[in-house]
Amino acid sequence: MIELNTETFAGIECLHAAPAGQRHARLPTVLFHHGFTSSKDVYAYFAVALAQAGFRAVMPDADMHGARYNGDAEYRQSHFWDILRQNIDDVPHLEAALREKDLIAEARFAVAGASMGGMTALGAMARYPQIHSVACMMGSGYFMQLSQTLFPPLVARTPEQKTQFAERMAPLAGYDPCMMLDKLANRPLLLWHGEADEVVPFAETTRLTNALREQGRDSHLTSLSEKYIGHKITPSGLTALVTFSNIIYNEIGLIARHQPVTLQGITSGSITVPPHYCWHWHEYCPAHPVD
Repeated sequence: MIELNTETFAGIECLHAAPAGQRHARLPTVLFHHGFTSSKDVYAYFAVALAQAGFRAVMPDADMHGARYNGDAEYRQSHFWDILRQNIDDVPHLEAALREKDLIAEARFAVAGASMGGMTALGAMARYPQIHSVACMMGSGYFMQLSQTLFPPLVARTPEQKTQFAERMAPLAGYDPCMMLDKLANRPLLLWHGEADEVVPFAETTRLTNALREQGRDSHLTSLSEKYIGHKITPSGLTALVTFSNIIYNEIGLIARHQPVTLQGITSGSITVPPHYCWHWHEYCPAHPVD
């Protein structure tokens, strides 16, 4: 049983889920961010799954989304990267509001998200050392480069347009995780991506995984993918997040054990996952066949 409510933290409307009877107790807390043009309510299944596993899940609406949406779709479409930056800036304010209410169990504060929300989680990890662990699902750690092709704020063909584009995107540079790989290496990090993603290419996660490994910064990294999956979260992707969080907070995973295992052809540094949590669902989980 869980409790699921809509509450305001730091002036932002959030979905708040916790195990039944523990809404006001100190709990390991996951701040989860939704994707672009979506909302906290659409991603409520993450809050349910995390609360059922014993966590507090807090899911804010991004700027220009959900309860914060003013109906101007055209304006929102051209401000993806501004919204992402605002998301990252919101994280410490949301954490402070939760701590003021004494809702977080000590240092057990994690940030996670999907798509734009996953990028939010990576950007927050790069900027805020107090975050315990991070999960990025179908996101990217290469903001400045990806902004050329993913929801660019303006067309940049002429030299003048290119100058305008560079000026518009300049504030994002200080948030770009790829420029701060050391900040992604010292805490547990889960990367998950569908290999057939048609919106945020799977190559974005492969690239970040390889960069961390080539620099020897992958001791706390778990990088997982799922074949044939586009830009969506699958049941096994949801399980990946909950399992990762459980292992971390039970201190039997990335921090306490450093025993690499191989999942789906990717060697992950120090997370031990039961066989039924493997990510090629139909290959490794005959007890759970694909319909």
